[in-house]
Amino acid sequence: MATCCIQPLDMIKVRIQLGGVGTNPVAVGAKIIQTDGIGGLYKGTSAGILRQVFYGTSRLGIFRTLTSSVTPEGGKVTDIPFLTKVCCSVVAGGLGAIIGTPADAALVRMQADATLPEAQRRYYKNGVDAMTRMLREEGMAGFFSGAGPTVVRGLAMNVGMLASYDSYKAFFGPYLDGQDGQGNRFFSGFMSGWTAATIALPFDFCKTLIQKQKPDAAGNLLYKGMADCAKQVVAKDGVTALWTGYPTFVIRICPHIMLTWVFMDNINGMLKARGM
Repeated sequence: MATCCIQPLDMIKVRIQLGGVGTNPVAVGAKIIQTDGIGGLYKGTSAGILRQVFYGTSRLGIFRTLTSSVTPEGGKVTDIPFLTKVCCSVVAGGLGAIIGTPADAALVRMQADATLPEAQRRYYKNGVDAMTRMLREEGMAGFFSGAGPTVVRGLAMNVGMLASYDSYKAFFGPYLDGQDGQGNRFFSGFMSGWTAATIALPFDFCKTLIQKQKPDAAGNLLYKGMADCAKQVVAKDGVTALWTGYPTFVIRICPHIMLTWVFMDNINGMLKARGM
């Protein structure tokens, strides 16, 4: 549900990171619509949903399973020490990222396809077609393209997202409508998203560049890994280049994480009310 709501923002974010279209999200969005129609903003939606089916459910399910196992009897998640939450988020984020890597790579490739020269475009039909062709044409190496960067990015994102949400809820609850009030869920979810976006953008930026690259005529890749990619970007454009597209990334990540937490809390609440 959250992915469908923010897919156009994600599309604009990826285009800005790939370069050559400017950094104004409104102008980039208008150019996409002018070139590809309104449907251009939703390219990769099928891969985005697949990514959340694998990655999103894995990280949230593993995180809540871990936090439930360490919550004191009769206590709440907010009673867990912050360092313990961080450890749970690292484990959940790492495992979820590995599981979601193929769909994540397919999403980035589908969104970047229109920026490639005509002869280099892959023309994936949908997320399933992209993942199938990646496996068939490139083997396991292509299927898990960018696995290392995706795991690192996932760890950064999840430490910011998972470790902060319950703490924000506990802190802002007394000032808003209570720890489990809807207003607090939305606000704390937004703050959780902002924290995650700020921490994760450099990793996300490098991950996008690595997953998008193609071998040269000699079969060599420009970037050897996450650290090498970051080093080259900083050497060429300065350290702030790692936060390219920050406003768009924050605008894209915050609503997604906020809606994910709000949907999750409300659905869990409805299930618990029915004894599930």
